[in-house]
Amino acid sequence: MNNSLKNTARLLGAGLRALLVLSVLCGVLYPLAVTGVAQAFFSGRANGSEVGDGTGHTVGSSLIGQRYDLPKLDPDDPDESARPDLKWFQPRPSNGLGSNSVNPRYSLILSGATNRAADNADLVTWVTEAKAAVVADNSTPGHRVRADDVPADAVTSSGSGLDPHISPAYAKLQIHRVAERNGLPVPRVAKLVAEHTEGRTLGFMGEPRVNVLELNIALKEVSKG
Repeated sequence: MNNSLKNTARLLGAGLRALLVLSVLCGVLYPLAVTGVAQAFFSGRANGSEVGDGTGHTVGSSLIGQRYDLPKLDPDDPDESARPDLKWFQPRPSNGLGSNSVNPRYSLILSGATNRAADNADLVTWVTEAKAAVVADNSTPGHRVRADDVPADAVTSSGSGLDPHISPAYAKLQIHRVAERNGLPVPRVAKLVAEHTEGRTLGFMGEPRVNVLELNIALKEVSKG
């Protein structure tokens, strides 16, 4: 009996020592080491890939898309539809985003796609209406956008609903409207788009893209001048 108790106590002691050692290693030392390396060599990414506006203020993340809308006519009306602020380059549709029903004072970002079958009636209606809106919003007195010019990413959300990028084709489609709304020459705005067009990752992965937030920050600086 005494041997049994001693063996049990010995096993419990060994287990507790292992628990303590592993807790310190995995719960303290390893997280500190990983955090230290991340902050030392990848501080921007470790802190959320924050993007500043040049004045010391953080205005978003290069990894998360955001909308550019006009203020609501009635801030207390939850059913009022968002109206895009057409002086800015617009991102992909974000119909996959949900609302925070727990605390309505704040909008909770819920990522999600709006995937439907190709012959789904709701999808067909939604894309048709979205394309008509893109044509209407981006046509100017001297430049008429055709429905055939509207790329797919202008009328469909990404898989997550939070894509921060648009295609170069969609960015170029918006150039005349942005130039007119900001009183800028079209070639100057076109140059901004070209300067902020990223190529494929490592030259072969993904597609060329334009980060909307970074492009709009540059547009704001040009508009000030």
